[in-house]
Amino acid sequence: MTPKEMALTAAKALNEKKGQEISAVEITDLTTLADFFVFATGTSNTQINALCGAVEKALDEQGIPVRRREGYRDGTWVLLDYGDIVVHVFSKEAREFYSLERLWHDGKPLDLSGVLTAD
Repeated sequence: MTPKEMALTAAKALNEKKGQEISAVEITDLTTLADFFVFATGTSNTQINALCGAVEKALDEQGIPVRRREGYRDGTWVLLDYGDIVVHVFSKEAREFYSLERLWHDGKPLDLSGVLTAD
């Protein structure tokens, strides 16, 4: 599975669990950290954990286990590191505070129209 396909799979899993403000950015040319960042907002700690669980399940079913998880105890920002992609699931407040999309604005937005459903 390519990094782009991984990012799309993660976005679809987030969408299926009603994640909000789902977006992804390709950062291949900007850093060696990853090829894609995927972002989503959850409405509660419970939903944030459910969103992360959905991503882990979807990628694990494709034979791609998570390499590292950060932030589960805090529940305001959970990071799932898959090497080629990194998934960030935030509370609304944490997403506004850290504003990672602003930091990575030079990246190329990934078109998610094929995997996201209209609200």
